[in-house]
Amino acid sequence: MDCSDTNTNSTTSSTPLSHSPSSSSSPSSSPPSPPIVISPCAACKILRRRCAEKCVLAPYFPPTEPAKFTIAHRVFGASNIIKFLQDLPESQRADAVSSMVYEAGARIRDPVYGCAGAICQLQKQVNELQAQLAKAQAELVNMQCQQANLVALICMEMSQSPQATVQQSLESNFITSTPNSYQNNPCFLNEDNNPCSLWDHPLWT
Repeated sequence: MDCSDTNTNSTTSSTPLSHSPSSSSSPSSSPPSPPIVISPCAACKILRRRCAEKCVLAPYFPPTEPAKFTIAHRVFGASNIIKFLQDLPESQRADAVSSMVYEAGARIRDPVYGCAGAICQLQKQVNELQAQLAKAQAELVNMQCQQANLVALICMEMSQSPQATVQQSLESNFITSTPNSYQNNPCFLNEDNNPCSLWDHPLWT
């Protein structure tokens, strides 16, 4: 009896172990994740070609800015742009792309002069503004000189005004005191007391 019991126990305990590989193999049958789709750059999209993983144009012409490559491609061409970028180090490629796009835009607006025409126009404006500034500075200096002369004239008049008031007071005092002095002066006599009136009578009778 004991042996039969041990045999049954061993069989029951061995059955779960036999199913363990099937249970461990179930998670490995999960569906694969979908691949990440990368949009091609604006250059490859316009040129209608496959955008490689290490595309030279992709970092500088993103798919959200197609007009940027359209302008540069219209003037320089795709092969020349790629050649320019390959000849430069990566630290200077962004500035080179900005320069090419700006030059291409200037060439489209002005096919003859391009950036040189814009530079000449801006230089002309700078010269005109400098002339206006020099004229304004000259007018300012002139106004400052006029103000200084006016202040000096006012100070001179204020310094001379006390002497003029003293002189005017002296003249007024002289005019008011002169009639009284004439009347009180004995040299000025009346007609009756004037000796000169004796000459009116003839000396010879």
